[in-house]
Amino acid sequence: MNASSKPKLSFGEYLPKIVVAPTFVATLIFIYGFMLWNAWLSFSSSRMLPKYDWVGLKQYERLFANDRWWVAAENLLIFGVLFIVTCLVIGLFLAIFLDQKVRAEGAIRTIYLYPMALSFIVTGTAWKWILNPELGIQRMFREMGWESFSFDWLVNSDMAIYTVVIAGVWQSSGFVMALCLAGLRGVDENIVKAARVDGASMPAIYRRIIIPGLGPVFFSALIVLTHIAIKSFDLIVALTGGGPGYATDVPATFMYTYAFTRGQIGVGSAASMMMLMAVVAIIVPYLYSELREKKQ
Repeated sequence: MNASSKPKLSFGEYLPKIVVAPTFVATLIFIYGFMLWNAWLSFSSSRMLPKYDWVGLKQYERLFANDRWWVAAENLLIFGVLFIVTCLVIGLFLAIFLDQKVRAEGAIRTIYLYPMALSFIVTGTAWKWILNPELGIQRMFREMGWESFSFDWLVNSDMAIYTVVIAGVWQSSGFVMALCLAGLRGVDENIVKAARVDGASMPAIYRRIIIPGLGPVFFSALIVLTHIAIKSFDLIVALTGGGPGYATDVPATFMYTYAFTRGQIGVGSAASMMMLMAVVAIIVPYLYSELREKKQ
C-alpha cells in the first residue's frame, strides 16, 4: 500500500483536540507553570518584587523561625482534626437518620444540604453576625433574662479558632451526609435481612456490618474535607480576619499576609509550597489506592 492510499483524517476527527487544546494550554501555563514559578521564588531572595537569584533554603529557614508560622500550623491542625472528625460523625448520623425512611425525607435532605450551596464568604459573614457578642447569641440570651450568659469566643484569642470549626462544620456536614446516604442506600438488603434473622439488632448491624462497609465513602470524604481544611482562607478572612491579632491564622492566611501585605514574597512562596506539599501528601496516597483498585 503506497502513501497515497492511506486514509485521510477529516476535520471532525481533529475537532475534539482543537476544542480541548486551549484549556490544556491554559491549565499547563496558569496552574502548573505558576506552581513552578512559585517554587523558584521560594528559593530566591524575593521581597517586595520577584527576584530570580538562588539563595537555597534561606526563605524556608526564615519561615520555620517565624513564630506566627507555627501558630498558623497549630491552628490548621486544630481546625483540621476537629472539622474533619465532627463532619464525619455528624454526616454519618444524619445519613443514618434519613436512611430510616422518615417522612419528608426530601425536604430534610435539602435543608441539610443547603449550606453547601453557599460560599465560605457568605458562611463566614453569617456566623460572624451570629457569634458577635454585641449582635448574636450572647445578646439574645441576655435579652431573654440570662444577664450572666457569656459567649465571646469570636473575640477570645484562645477560643476563636473553634468558631471557625463551628462555621466549617455547619457548611460541610451536609456534604458528608450525602456521601454516606448514597453509601447506605447501596448496601445489599439481603445482608441486613440475614443478620436480622440471626438475631442481630439494628445498632449492631450498623456497627459491625454497614459502617465498616462504608470505608471507601469515608476515605473519599476524608480527602475532600482535608483539602477544604488546608485551603481554608475565605472562611477565616470573612469570620475572624485571622484575629484577634493572628490567633486564627492558618497557612493560607499567613501566606497571603506575608506575600501581599508585608512584601515578603519569598517567605510567602515558601509557605505556599509547604501547603502544596501537604496537599500532595494527601492526594498521592489517594491516587495510589484508586489506581491499585482499578489494577486489581
